[in-house]
Amino acid sequence: MEIPSSTIHERLNNRRFSVANNTQGLSGAGTVFHYQVEGEAISGTYQGGRIRIGQQVGRVTGAHTIELLFQCVTTENELLAGWSRGTVGVDDAGHTTLSFVWGWLSGATGGGESRYVEIAE
Repeated sequence: MEIPSSTIHERLNNRRFSVANNTQGLSGAGTVFHYQVEGEAISGTYQGGRIRIGQQVGRVTGAHTIELLFQCVTTENELLAGWSRGTVGVDDAGHTTLSFVWGWLSGATGGGESRYVEIAE
């Protein structure tokens, strides 16, 4: 289901997301992502599971697309940083979904694909 470009702010701002699929990454079932959107700028935090604390910064790149840089400290005290390009969507239940292709820039190698779904309030 597609969403109009004017709703990326509405779909992400002050909303929380959990991991739906991230087999190659560190975030998992216990990780919660919280986003803020100001104009076309995006910021966020994440923690839980293997992530002690994480931060994100990015921008809106299209009607349904965003790109982010992220960094985190893991529960094993690793310092990691990476990039991601994502698509904002809506599932059949009306919850916002995020689908990313991502890769590591520092602290690890490789990358993958991941999917997140909005946590219903």
